Amino acid sequence: MFEEVALTGSTNADLLIRAAQGAPEGLWLRADAQDGGRGRLGRIWESPKGNLFASVIVRLRNTDPSPAGLAFVTAVAAYDAIRHIAPQVDVFLKWPNDILAHDGSKICGMLLERASDAVVVGIGLNLVWHPQNLDRKVSDLRTLGASPPDAQAALEIMAEAFACHLNIWRQAGLDSIVKYWEAQAHPRGTALSAKLPDGAQVDGLYAGLDADGALQLRLADGSIRAIHAADVFLI
Repeated sequence: MFEEVALTGSTNADLLIRAAQGAPEGLWLRADAQDGGRGRLGRIWESPKGNLFASVIVRLRNTDPSPAGLAFVTAVAAYDAIRHIAPQVDVFLKWPNDILAHDGSKICGMLLERASDAVVVGIGLNLVWHPQNLDRKVSDLRTLGASPPDAQAALEIMAEAFACHLNIWRQAGLDSIVKYWEAQAHPRGTALSAKLPDGAQVDGLYAGLDADGALQLRLADGSIRAIHAADVFLI
């Protein structure tokens, strides 16, 4: 079920309101542009016309795994969609749900917000444009050599992939999603830096994920540190 608007502040904010009003699972809202787009950790997500800005409602069920796993469901779904949209572009996953090109530039971001039994999943994919002068590398599929479809066609591919992985999560649990995520991520041993919510920084080598999806970092002394919340960078 797809709805479109020319301009809104944030598709996530709109669907949080709609969810509170009883809107069903599977409702996707896409905006041609946003003037109040948001990313993780309160970042602004620049949203001019041409890229994909969309959100969907997930209604949590009593039999569902932990809702935190939806971050990984979204990541692998977006990964699969991008591989379908632009098979010539090499991409990989970075914890928890960033999608990066081979040169480390970010091309897709996700924001999940919960209200009661609803989780609104927002996805921003840089199809034809990317912002400049950020504190991290970013790019878009066209710059990387692809000829991406328009935003609505991209959304339809994204929605199909999301529905598939959401069903796997519900039927088989988080473990299968985490294993698939790991197979599409940077290799073990990749150097990472994690900035924790309290401002502390932890550097280490990627050592996989645990069963709950926490990032495992091997520290200089050989010990393993589990990271449950952080902003993570390649180093």
